[in-house]
Amino acid sequence: MTVLILTCEEDVTADMVVVHLHATGVPVVRVDPADLTGGVSLSGEYVHGRFRGHLSAGGRLVSIGGLRSVWVRRPGVPAARAAQPSAWLTEEAAQALYGMLRGSDARWMNHPDAARRARHKPWQLRLAQRCGLPVPATLITTFPRAAREFAERYPELVVKPVSGAHPQDPPRAVPTSRVAPDTDFSAVAFGPTLLQRRITKRADIRLTVVGERMLAARKATAEDADPDDVDVRFAASGSPWLPTDVPSRIAPGVLAYLREAELAYGAFDFVEDSDGTWWFLECNQSGQFGFVEVETGQPIARTIAEWLARPVPVQPSHVNGSDTRVR
Repeated sequence: MTVLILTCEEDVTADMVVVHLHATGVPVVRVDPADLTGGVSLSGEYVHGRFRGHLSAGGRLVSIGGLRSVWVRRPGVPAARAAQPSAWLTEEAAQALYGMLRGSDARWMNHPDAARRARHKPWQLRLAQRCGLPVPATLITTFPRAAREFAERYPELVVKPVSGAHPQDPPRAVPTSRVAPDTDFSAVAFGPTLLQRRITKRADIRLTVVGERMLAARKATAEDADPDDVDVRFAASGSPWLPTDVPSRIAPGVLAYLREAELAYGAFDFVEDSDGTWWFLECNQSGQFGFVEVETGQPIARTIAEWLARPVPVQPSHVNGSDTRVR
């Protein structure tokens, strides 16, 4: 049976997983939905109570019924590279592709429905709280007065986007920034603003979870670090990412989070304070892992390949007919 990887052409991180799948002899097909209706074709037949579907890409014809797993890595917008792209064609292509794939018994990493829900940061914060993970005091508001009162209670604040990357082409990462003590919060009225208590950190943590396997990496904060450099993605630091253990208090909460979110993969970001407490910041359901593997040597790509190569479950459990249980 075949592993289907849905991702863009430039995704070198996916290549790391493909190498391991090829090494073990597992058939794999890589498809970018953006190539529908050009280099990628599809067909589905619903006759006499049965479904037969096929995908064609790179000269290969793949049976949808013969998929063992689908890795929704970083797919392009369906039909974005068609001869005459349009919003209508994109919607038609998306409905056809993902609708057919939902009809298979393949295992998902991650199921599109679960992935869409998991992108909502307010939802993430509440789920993390319910799962017992420490979450910094956070306010999401369009009320300037609420922002001012929150700042009085928590003088040390950071501000970050609610939605993540800015939707330009290509998307642009928006850094988390420190809030100045004399900030005028009047502009809060013009758009939802996420304010969060700034944790004085001694390290950043990236916890990559595949099924139930946890691979954690730690990046120490320099003692002379600029307090305004709160976003590890943009801060200048010579400290390397190093493997680390997951605290016993955190591990059950992380697994509960993935189970409730119906995710098979999650890239968790935490910050570690001076007491050693890991504070939850977010969970990216398709977060990058290549940089962690390169620096730490942790076998993340191999672990993903092993998960994708497992046999199809006998009895799918997801409401849409696919098994997304964490295993």
